[in-house]
Amino acid sequence: MYRQTIIKGAIILTIANVITRVIGFFYRIYMAKTIGAEGMGLYQLITPLYMLVWSVSSSGLSTTMSKLTAQEKARGAIGNVKRILHFSVFASVLIALLFSLITYNFSELIAEVIVKDTRTALSLRIISICFPFMAAGSVLRGYYLGLQNTSISAVSQVLEQSVRMIVIYILASSFIPRGLEYACGAAVWGMAIGEIVSFLFVFIYYIFNRQKYSPPIIKPKGALAMICAMAVPLTLNRMAGSLFSTAENLLIPQQLQVYGLTQAEAISLLGRLTGMAMPLITFPSSLLTALATAAMPAISESYALKNHTRIKSTLHQSLTITAVISAFTTGIFIAFPTELGILVYSQSQIGTMLKTLAILCPFIYTQVTMSAVLNGLGEQLFIFKTGLFSSVINICAICFAIPFYGIQGFIYPWIINSIAVTFITIFRVNNVLNINIPVLKQYIKPTLAITAACLCGNLGLHNVWNNIEYKHSIIATILCTSFIYVFLIFQLGCIKKEDLLK
Repeated sequence: MYRQTIIKGAIILTIANVITRVIGFFYRIYMAKTIGAEGMGLYQLITPLYMLVWSVSSSGLSTTMSKLTAQEKARGAIGNVKRILHFSVFASVLIALLFSLITYNFSELIAEVIVKDTRTALSLRIISICFPFMAAGSVLRGYYLGLQNTSISAVSQVLEQSVRMIVIYILASSFIPRGLEYACGAAVWGMAIGEIVSFLFVFIYYIFNRQKYSPPIIKPKGALAMICAMAVPLTLNRMAGSLFSTAENLLIPQQLQVYGLTQAEAISLLGRLTGMAMPLITFPSSLLTALATAAMPAISESYALKNHTRIKSTLHQSLTITAVISAFTTGIFIAFPTELGILVYSQSQIGTMLKTLAILCPFIYTQVTMSAVLNGLGEQLFIFKTGLFSSVINICAICFAIPFYGIQGFIYPWIINSIAVTFITIFRVNNVLNINIPVLKQYIKPTLAITAACLCGNLGLHNVWNNIEYKHSIIATILCTSFIYVFLIFQLGCIKKEDLLK
């Protein structure tokens, strides 16, 4: 029953993540072809500020809501959940409303002094409208994840992305011809309305499906203490990460100009890196994100019951899936980077970035899985410290390496940084749970499988179906490589039929 709950939740969230990622991809492809790399770069200057507000107002409270709901449910004190939920929603909306008022009233000043591009002022005013809705919706989704009702979060994700896509298509014809400022504004309107509709869906569901809990055992001060004990370090961690991420996105174009690029060239390069290449690199992690989201409250529940066997079983299954997906994506991005750039964005220059960034896949994917485990084990302070360490390294690279080596001065230190953080995280989990990672099964065999699959796919690209239309030949190559890889994974015993049945 325990495994079925995790897997059912993971499947629901996976389907939702895949759908939202696909919709998001079409959205990004449309935007990239319509407003170009510079427009994408301008859009990327807004999204870190949006993520910063989310981090401060609701990221920590959402995860806390999920963990505490699962924890109190496991302890038989479900009556405490309602009190914790009300406190969390109130706090998140209050913080978000403050950010909303500041951003709307001082948008021109923020655009000029902080973002250093006055074309973002309109977008800042638009995005500020949705902050309170985003915060409340995030906490409510955390509540339902804690109850292991993943379908609510899944539907709201799909709804949000669908609305975002519809809005941009409706506004494109009237906004985009007026310049990059309004093109970016159209995309931000999609983001804002999507958040509002997503919140309304979750809120209406909550109103009509409120559960009648027994009176809370915990006092208001006790509930507040429980929330703060987890939410404060989590929020500080994600706030620090978002602050540094915002700083990175704002500093990269400035330091590229020091390197010798024009403002337009620097913004375009930022757009290709963070708006095109990185979304493509992270797209295959949909399954891992879903699995991690579904597993975190279950791990928290098992840890509260001191059932380490269940935690280890969940972790080993998650790491196996992570290794198989990581090997596949790394191989594909290294073997066919230019082809993927042409297929997705109709830009061959994305290929060089993809080939370099492919090295990140095993490490950032592993971090997704390990972060869920650490959150479930209550290791928020450790996550905060490692996140802070990682961000400081990235900022140092931007400030001191980019002026001399261009964008490569940021990418290579970023890769080294990710490798270091991944190993530190693995050692931490190992110290708590004493896990044994089967290196041959989870890493060496998948590497051999993807190497053989990519060699076969490359042979087909240049010799078998090279006479058909180029984009069709790329699709045929990737499909062929995928089928061969899956076949070899089963033949080498990386994943067995019994694992799928379980």
